[in-house]
Amino acid sequence: MSGLIGKKIGMTSVYDANGKNVPVTIIEAGPCVVTQIRSKDVDGYDAIQLSFDEQKDKHTTKALKGHFAKAGTTPKKVLAEFTRFEVDHQKTFGDIVTVDVFTEGEYIDVVGTSKGKGFQGVVKRHHFRGVGESTHGQHNRLRAPGSVGASSYPSRVFPGLRMAGRMSGDRVKVINLQVVKLIPEKNLVLIKGAVPGAIGSYVILERWS
Repeated sequence: MSGLIGKKIGMTSVYDANGKNVPVTIIEAGPCVVTQIRSKDVDGYDAIQLSFDEQKDKHTTKALKGHFAKAGTTPKKVLAEFTRFEVDHQKTFGDIVTVDVFTEGEYIDVVGTSKGKGFQGVVKRHHFRGVGESTHGQHNRLRAPGSVGASSYPSRVFPGLRMAGRMSGDRVKVINLQVVKLIPEKNLVLIKGAVPGAIGSYVILERWS
């Protein structure tokens, strides 16, 4: 699995070869720096660690400063490991990885953190319908969850019951998204469809083929 770390820029639409208007997400992917190389002999598995996006020295710990200095690069904000980098993409310390690892038309996976929606009720969180009618005195039950369990037995609420609570803000992977277009001079990848996360959030692009 090879890939890149990127930042979600926003969405737009482009025309494909058939003249069809395609919605795409713009991701600034890389350039990423190789800051660590894992080996099966030392770490028990093979992988490379990539870093992305500049960070000020005052926001970096001494341990990480030494870690980045070993790779000959400046401090970065995001680190991620990628296993099984292809033979033709073998890297060493300090190498730069760009959007060239992808090709237009191929399918990749995108990992991001979905937008947090805070504390939500059951109608928004679990798509409950509510009472649906406002007759017979149901003035305050339109979006209520209803009964959550019996009384004398079992005298408790079963775990996993769908109730109000914190919604989204989770790690989400969307698979098989097509790379519509690459703009290497600006480090941009245009991916068909939506990608989890808010504008400016970091995502991981994974290439399995």
